[in-house]
Amino acid sequence: MNSDAKWAEMARQFQETLSSSMQKAVVPNALMQGLQPTTGAGSALKFDSTKLQEIQQVYIKEASALWNQGLSAEAAPATASADRRFASDAWHANPLAHFSASSYMLNSQALMGMTEAVEGDEKTKARVRFAVEQWLAAAAPSNFLALNADAQKKAIETKGESIAQGLQNLMHDMRQGHVSMTDESNFEVGKNVATSEGAVVYENAYFQLLEYKPLTAKVFEKPLLLVPPCINKFYILDLQPANSLIRYAVEQGHRTFVVSWRNPDESMQDTTWDDYIEHAAIEAINVTREITGAKAINALGFCVGGTILATALAVLAARGDKPVSSVTFLTSLLDFSDTGILDIFIDETAVKFREMQMGQGGLLKGQDLASTFSFLRPNDLVWNYVVGNYLKGETPPPFDLLYWNSDSTNLPGPFYAWYLRNTYFENNLIKPGKLTVCGQPIDFSKLDMPAYIYGSREDHIVPIQGAYASTQVLKGAKRFVMGASGHIAGVINPPAKNKRSYWTSDKLTATHDKWLTGATEHPGSWWSDWSAWLKLQAGKQIAAPKAYGSRKYKAIEPAPGRYVKVKA
Repeated sequence: MNSDAKWAEMARQFQETLSSSMQKAVVPNALMQGLQPTTGAGSALKFDSTKLQEIQQVYIKEASALWNQGLSAEAAPATASADRRFASDAWHANPLAHFSASSYMLNSQALMGMTEAVEGDEKTKARVRFAVEQWLAAAAPSNFLALNADAQKKAIETKGESIAQGLQNLMHDMRQGHVSMTDESNFEVGKNVATSEGAVVYENAYFQLLEYKPLTAKVFEKPLLLVPPCINKFYILDLQPANSLIRYAVEQGHRTFVVSWRNPDESMQDTTWDDYIEHAAIEAINVTREITGAKAINALGFCVGGTILATALAVLAARGDKPVSSVTFLTSLLDFSDTGILDIFIDETAVKFREMQMGQGGLLKGQDLASTFSFLRPNDLVWNYVVGNYLKGETPPPFDLLYWNSDSTNLPGPFYAWYLRNTYFENNLIKPGKLTVCGQPIDFSKLDMPAYIYGSREDHIVPIQGAYASTQVLKGAKRFVMGASGHIAGVINPPAKNKRSYWTSDKLTATHDKWLTGATEHPGSWWSDWSAWLKLQAGKQIAAPKAYGSRKYKAIEPAPGRYVKVKA
C-alpha cells in the first residue's frame, strides 16, 4: 500500500473511531445527542489532502524517532513531559509507561491535526474537534491502572490499600450519582457555605426572596436585587465571607435581596419561561419594592439570571413600568450570536428532540446539565478525578467552589425547550417584537436604564464577545468591564485578595476586539469599579432597617432558606 493509500485508510479509520466513540458512552448521552446530526456514522468526512500530507510527514518523522528511542526512559519527548498527566518521575522511570505516554501524545497530535484538515463549515469542524477531544481524553493511558505508572507506584507503596480505597470511592460515587470533585462531607449549606446573615422574607412555588442583614448604620435608599442563574444555586455568590459578592454588596451599604430558586421536582414539570418571568423575576422586583418602599431599585443578573432579568424588564417596559433604575449583567447573554463551544450542541434536530422529549412536560435532570458542563473541560473536571479517586484511592481536598459545582439543579422541560429554541438556536430575544412573553412583545431597545456589563476574558460558557454584544443591544448609558479568568473565577474575585486584572474603556465600539485595543488594564478586582459605579445609581443614604421584611412580608426563616438545600 503506497503512502497516500495508507493515509486514506487512516482517514477512514478516523471517521469510524469518531462515530464509534459517540456511541459508546465515552461521554454522557445527553451531551452527545447534540453532536449526532452532523458527525454521526451516516455522514462522510472529507479532508484537505495537503494538510493530511503535512500531518503524515510530521507523524512519520516523530514516530520514527520514538521507535528508535524504543523503550528507553531517557530524554522523554517534550510533548509527554509537558502534559501534567505524565509529568511525574514515575512515568519517566518506567520505560513501558514512558513509551505509552509518548505514543499517546504523538497519536493525539496527529488526530487533532486531522480535525483541522476536515473540510466543511465551521460548526461541522468544531463538532468533529470536540468529539475527538472527548475520545482522546477518555483514551489517555493515565486513565487505566494497567498503564498508569503513578497509580501502580502508589499501589506498591501502600501495599494495595490505594486500590482498596479506590474501589470504596467508586462505590460511593456510584451511589451518589456523580464523580466526587471534592470531599462533600466537609460542607453544609447554611453552616460553612451560604453563611451571610439574613432571612427569607417571601416565597412562592418558584423562589424564595432573601433579605440580608445590613452591616452599615446607613444604607442607600435604592435596594439591590440579585437574580442568580436558575441552573445553579445562588450561593456561588456567597461561598465564604472572604469571597462573597453578597456580603461585599452589604458591606458597601446596599440593602441586598437575592432570589433563591426552587429546585424543580415533578410538581413543576409543566413550568414555562413565562412562569419564571412573571412569577419569579417580576414578582421579586415587586416584593423588593414593597418591602423597602422604594419607587425604583437596582438589579443584577448573573449568567442565565441576566437573561431572565432582561426579559422581565422588557415585559415591564412593554406594560409602561420601569421599576429598575440601573441594571448589572455579569457574564450574561442577551444576544446569542456567539455562544462559543455550546453552539456545537444546537441545531434543528437537537432542538426538536428536546421539544418532543420535554416541551410539553418533564424535567431536565440536574446531573445531565452538570455532566455536560464538566465534559466541556474533560481532563480537568472528569478524568482528573477518575484517576485520583479510583486509581490512586485519594480523597479530593475540600473546595467550596467544587462543592457548589456538584450541587446540581433540575430544570422544567417546557422552560428549557423554550429557552433552547429562542435563545441559543434562533436568537429571538434581540429581535424586536419577535417574541411574546407574559402577553407582551419583547423589545430590548426599551431598556434604557444605566447598565454595567461584565464579561470574563477566558469564559468558555459566555464568550467575552457574547458578553460584549449586550452593549449593542441596550440603549441607555453603558459601562463594559472585562475581567481575567473564566466564567466563575473571573466573577468571584474579591478585592482583598488583589488577584488578577480587569480592563475598562469609556469608549464603546462595535466589537469587543476594537474595544480592547483602547482598553486600560487595572490590577486587582473589578468589584471596586462596580461598587463605585453602583453607588452613583443608588440614591441618598438612609438609616438601615432594624428588622427584616415589613408588616406585610415578615421573616419566614433564616437565610439561606429551605429551597437552596433541596438536592436534585
